[in-house]
Amino acid sequence: MRVAFVHDWLVVSGGAEKVTRELLKMYDADVFSLFDFLSDTDRAIILHGKHAKTTFLQHLPFMRSLYRWYLPLFPAAVERIDLRGYDLIISASYAVAKGVRKHPGQKHVCYIHTPVRYAWVHEDSYLRDHGMTGVKGWLVRKQLDRLRAWDVANSAHVDRFIANSRNVADRAKRFYGREAEVVLPPVDPDIFTLYEGERAHYLAAARLVPYKRMDRIIEAFALLPDQQLTVVGDGPDRRRLERMATTNVTFTGHVPQERLVELMQRSRALICAADEDLGLTPLEALACGTPVIALGKSGYLETVIDGVSGIHFPESTADRIADAVRRFEALGPFAAPAHLRAHAAPFFSACFREQVKAIIDDTLGHA
Repeated sequence: MRVAFVHDWLVVSGGAEKVTRELLKMYDADVFSLFDFLSDTDRAIILHGKHAKTTFLQHLPFMRSLYRWYLPLFPAAVERIDLRGYDLIISASYAVAKGVRKHPGQKHVCYIHTPVRYAWVHEDSYLRDHGMTGVKGWLVRKQLDRLRAWDVANSAHVDRFIANSRNVADRAKRFYGREAEVVLPPVDPDIFTLYEGERAHYLAAARLVPYKRMDRIIEAFALLPDQQLTVVGDGPDRRRLERMATTNVTFTGHVPQERLVELMQRSRALICAADEDLGLTPLEALACGTPVIALGKSGYLETVIDGVSGIHFPESTADRIADAVRRFEALGPFAAPAHLRAHAAPFFSACFREQVKAIIDDTLGHA
């Protein structure tokens, strides 16, 4: 059986890329992507050393840094990927990967991280955060209208959807009229290991982009001068965030995975403020025995149990986040690290691969 694997684009290592890493452990697949700018280190981890077969977008000017500006070309680019000769197509899609053309006799299983977030879910906040107002905003809205129509039409060609959360499965039902089975993303238990030592700081770890709401977490720690916050990650918002930070906030920039695990293990709690589709980082923190303070909405409702594996706050405002940290401190010793790790155990990598393989085998008609 020949297998083609399609990922939207490959630039940095994030939650979606960790899913891709596990899916590629299951099949000896050829990898396709709109463009591929992975570092050698990330390539070895995510693609197991493989290079993706890319599209014409790979060679456009400033593609590596300004690829989001080429969004109107993404549907045409993914439709040009030639998958003739393959028996099975597996896509991991948060944008257009599920729109690859399928040929007679092929089966297509899509692991959907979300329908295009800035087209379907957070259009207004996306435009506002990126300063797209006036004529520019009008033009972008027109492009997003076309993208939504294309997205619905092409979703019909997928044989089976696997959603990364109930939250995303609900979106697939609302936007595409399609059912999706839920398999939460995998946590590697050999990387994110239990730690039961001293914990000094709080941790916020994410790409430094507006929708992650790292600014709200930083503002909260201006109200918590006796607590220390470590911010891990890089991105276009970094300079703005550094300018607003108080002296109890430390920025590390992008760090290697082993350093991230160490910081996670030594954190009093991980703090997450974005309205996420799911959010893999909380599960990784729990695997390290680290509790989570998270927005009590959307994906975090599926990974963090208030008062058991963490604390929820109702809104991503500085006051609410600061109140949640104070509540966490007032509770005294939280659940034992081993108990927190037990909450992540159902999502370990082997369970993920077993569940996904069962769905794919069923789609192929295998016993």
